[in-house]
Amino acid sequence: MTRVCHFCSEVTDANLEYSDFSLVFIGKMCVLDKKPPQQSEGFKQRVIRALLYCTGEMQHFHIHMQDKIFLLQLVEWCLRGTSQVILVNNPLSGALILGALLLESPWLALLGILGLLASTFTAVILGQDCEEISSGHYGFNGMLVALLIGAFSSAGNWYWWLLLPACLGGATTTFLSSGLATILDRWDLPVSVFPFNTIILLYLACTGTSNPYFPNTPALPPGAPESTNLTQLHVPQWAESTSQQLSIKLLQGAVLGVGQIFACQTVGPSLLILVAVLIFSPILTVYAIFGSVIGIVAGLSVSVQQGFLYSGLAGFNGALGCMTVGAHFIFNWRTHLLSIASAFLSSYSDIALGNLLGFVGLPPSSWASTLTGTLMLLLTGKNLRGYRIPIEQVTSPEMNLHPCFQWSEANTDVADV
Repeated sequence: MTRVCHFCSEVTDANLEYSDFSLVFIGKMCVLDKKPPQQSEGFKQRVIRALLYCTGEMQHFHIHMQDKIFLLQLVEWCLRGTSQVILVNNPLSGALILGALLLESPWLALLGILGLLASTFTAVILGQDCEEISSGHYGFNGMLVALLIGAFSSAGNWYWWLLLPACLGGATTTFLSSGLATILDRWDLPVSVFPFNTIILLYLACTGTSNPYFPNTPALPPGAPESTNLTQLHVPQWAESTSQQLSIKLLQGAVLGVGQIFACQTVGPSLLILVAVLIFSPILTVYAIFGSVIGIVAGLSVSVQQGFLYSGLAGFNGALGCMTVGAHFIFNWRTHLLSIASAFLSSYSDIALGNLLGFVGLPPSSWASTLTGTLMLLLTGKNLRGYRIPIEQVTSPEMNLHPCFQWSEANTDVADV
């Protein structure tokens, strides 16, 4: 007759003496006691783990939010949509950017949030892909349209009529995004900000500067002659004309070049936006600053107005062009040179488009970086094609450095289409 010991999961004989059974049990416990105890993490390790948790795309947070109520999920979608403006997919970065917009102008922040919600809700109603909606791909174009509607308005802050075009313009970007995606997907190209550039240009062309309900401020060509007042504003004294003062202003313009992506014209919010990019990817942050500096160099080489240099308007297209290459290619010396070329081409194209559209009072917006970035992604050279990342696998540049990422086969298939 036998019986089962539930402690040690062994089959024992029924006639086994109690002392022998005790020895078996104690022996099992001694073996278990010999296992080293797990050491608790220290404060430093917990801090590092928390910081790493907040970097990249925060996929653990995304998975955690999938079983939450719709309102909480919507907040995450909108935060990711806010960060997608600068090729970032991180809700914490989106929260910092919203904080920067509130610090810059609560009115513009309100318009941006309305445009973001309008475009996101339109995507939900149309039944677009859930993963793309949750990643913010249908939100950032609507936010940019609403921000620029407010930035170019000459009616001042808290002009409530602008709520209507902000919502309608944001919703319209979703239709354009959905339509363009069916075409651009054939060449493995992102929709990018084509919808934003199209809608904001049509809106400003329709309303004009003398519209009784939606008056706008005309855009000036960057190559226009410098006005006397502008010169006096930036060079009021001889001390400010020194090379040191000029270097400080140009350095400030490089920082503002990143902030101008969100129509921010002050240093504080621009620095906060840079921190948001840094949380997602340090490499992308370097690309942003580097591209903005290249834009200023390009502006200096063709003598654009000082206001375009100091305000960051000369640098934001260069920053976007440089970041586009950095986000869609694996980092190496070839793609680094490509990012420099993209920044220069975006900056010079922006100046050229600004001079052309400025004669009719329209801004070039980010057409230069959008078209240049798309052109760079269409390059078919074998030394670059092997480093191109498929759109559905684009993540932070640090993750792209992992050796297990192999894009050659996917890129060959795309090139054959």
